[in-house]
Amino acid sequence: MSAGESGVRARVGDWAIALGVTAALLVTGVSGQSPGTALDPLGYALLTGGGLALAARRRAPVATLVVAGLCAVGYQAAGFDVPAVGYLFAVYAAVRAGHRTVTVAASVVVLALLPPAALASGLHDTGEAFAQARGALELAWLIAAGAAGEALRQAERRADEAERTREETARHRADEERLRIARELHDSLTHQISVVKVQAEVAVHVARKRGRPVPEALLAIQEAGREASRELRATLEALRDDGTAPAHGLDDVPELVAGARRAGLEATLTIEGRRSDVPAAVGRTVYRIVQESLTNIARHAGGGTASVRIDCRPGTLAIRVDDDGKAAPAAAPAPGVGLLGMRERVTALGGRLHAGPRGDGGFTVQAELPLERAS
Repeated sequence: MSAGESGVRARVGDWAIALGVTAALLVTGVSGQSPGTALDPLGYALLTGGGLALAARRRAPVATLVVAGLCAVGYQAAGFDVPAVGYLFAVYAAVRAGHRTVTVAASVVVLALLPPAALASGLHDTGEAFAQARGALELAWLIAAGAAGEALRQAERRADEAERTREETARHRADEERLRIARELHDSLTHQISVVKVQAEVAVHVARKRGRPVPEALLAIQEAGREASRELRATLEALRDDGTAPAHGLDDVPELVAGARRAGLEATLTIEGRRSDVPAAVGRTVYRIVQESLTNIARHAGGGTASVRIDCRPGTLAIRVDDDGKAAPAAAPAPGVGLLGMRERVTALGGRLHAGPRGDGGFTVQAELPLERAS
């Protein structure tokens, strides 16, 4: 169940309780009136207010406590001999929310005022014995309501602590497994890939030194070894990352583009809109899209220029990376790991990604990322 659905159900439940308590108070008040007694609008208004105030018991438990207590004292003084049921619910809600001191202070005041209010209404003339008996009964109910609220609050706190413990344990196990995989990859693959790469480079060097043509297959093996070495190194760095290093974001994109220019690519960057409205998750995805796009342009496009445009619109961030490379208009983009990774990142944030050759030549990567969902 989502947080929104849970909130709606909680509000519906609060209103159901408030309406039920209000109905009970009104029915009890009407049944307790003598036949022929004139209607007392103030008394019925206080009964209604004491019940309906419970609709706000989650959002404003202290205010609900005060309103319910004043209404209970008020309708007792108005001549309605009705138990303070609404105030008991308010005590339960306030203690559950952690407002124990305020609840005790408010309950002391209400307990001190209820018996005199009942006597002042003229309904009872039994004097001090009635006041003491009534006060003891109300005190017992208040203690029971407060104890129930405190018990549930402690149970919820223990459940939260247990959940945090489970999450920390799961993260710790995931970290250990990630490091174990990194060690296995390093021990089993790094050496073999290095041997293949070195042997291919030596063979190419020897062939060229002797003036012989270098076979295309050997050049392909050499390039594949270099690429595998780079990818493995990046994978090991990602696996060993413990999350303490600062993650790259939107503010790091200018340096990324500047690095591409230093490497010989004529790259331009345009950023429009308010960067402060961009959540960190979106900023990290933008950085990775630009990084992967510039890397692909440098490796595969065969062009000399690239343009990066980032538009921070209200509710949406749009990004477009263009190059003037050799991609044919009818060619479909190769389903490489880099493009797949970009699509997974964008989809995880609820966005859309399009990557493909343009009709006039070159390649374009476009993405739209919603800002509300990521925040």
